[in-house]
Amino acid sequence: MLLAIFKQFFLLGCMSFGGPAAHLGYFKRHFVDNLQWLNAQRYAQLISLSQALPGPGSSQVGFAIGVERAGVFGGIAAFIGFTLPSFLIMALLAISAHQFDAIYFAIIAGLKLFAVVIVADATLSMAKSFCTSWALKALAVLSTSVLILVPNLSSQILVLVIAAVIGAFYPLLKLAPDEASSESQSLAINWPALILFALLLLISFVPLGSQFSAFAPFYQAGAMVFGGGHVVLPVLQAGLPSLPTEQFLSAYASAQAVPGPMFTIATYLGAELNNNQPLMGAVIATLLIFTPGFLLMLAFQKSWLQLAQRPRFASSIAALNAAVVGFLAAALYSPIWTSAVHNIWHIVIVAAAFAWLRLAKPPIWWLLIAFISVGLLQYYLPL
Repeated sequence: MLLAIFKQFFLLGCMSFGGPAAHLGYFKRHFVDNLQWLNAQRYAQLISLSQALPGPGSSQVGFAIGVERAGVFGGIAAFIGFTLPSFLIMALLAISAHQFDAIYFAIIAGLKLFAVVIVADATLSMAKSFCTSWALKALAVLSTSVLILVPNLSSQILVLVIAAVIGAFYPLLKLAPDEASSESQSLAINWPALILFALLLLISFVPLGSQFSAFAPFYQAGAMVFGGGHVVLPVLQAGLPSLPTEQFLSAYASAQAVPGPMFTIATYLGAELNNNQPLMGAVIATLLIFTPGFLLMLAFQKSWLQLAQRPRFASSIAALNAAVVGFLAAALYSPIWTSAVHNIWHIVIVAAAFAWLRLAKPPIWWLLIAFISVGLLQYYLPL
């Protein structure tokens, strides 16, 4: 059974281009329509839960499908199968990229512009989805302002805490009257998984040596990244100030180009952090960033329907999602725009590519190839 789960997810991991939304489409067609491992209603519930929790949305759904099929070990088999192709490619890119010297840095210049377009598109899409009222829009704007003025991990955590509290005490969502009655129902929460999540999060903030401190931000990022893989860029950058912006943007662009989950950006960065043993660094960082989302999925998988109907909980999630839009908007300004756009030609290129992406919706790898070409062109014919 475990081998069958691994095989099915590994095959999907080799061909799942297009980001989390596309991954969920692949999962439905394969596991709901073809293999019938679960029904459409249960699949929709798992998607809803993944959207409300921090962590890698599509990977969490894949993990949950594995758990539904064969328990925790089924979830682990699903995670390894789906993530392994992306992990191997990202580790290879991180280890070998610096061997290309000048050409490498020319490509990085193009990938920086690519990141501007992709993050701008993600910010606009998330704003339309999550900022559906004036209060949620105000939260997003305030979040953006705070994180531009004070761009560090502490301010990010503070923004999330304040947003959750505001959501809990202020009715940001209009829910049906009968949903309020669910407050009195008992919840089937997996407390060991939730306690382990919280304990590991607390330990990650304890200074236990330089090596521990270098990798702890990966767990912290996995525990606080709402809204999917795009948001992991600003959170990780705030937690890993020792790595230069070029490495973050290279990792982000590479994660966009390979199949599988975007959270394997941690694979690339982990290899960069541990130059002596890059593969070990890649493994540690990858496990740390995925673990919190999976623990939360285990904790709430059986109680999600009751939780989703609780007005305070639903309102807190809405506020958190709006604050996350601010995370992405702040990152779009700095470091992404400020490090990539240096002249009028860059603005023209970015604007044209953004319009092309929004109107024609080309495959991401078309844009990737185009911006790599732009980077090489700048190297040989400086703009």
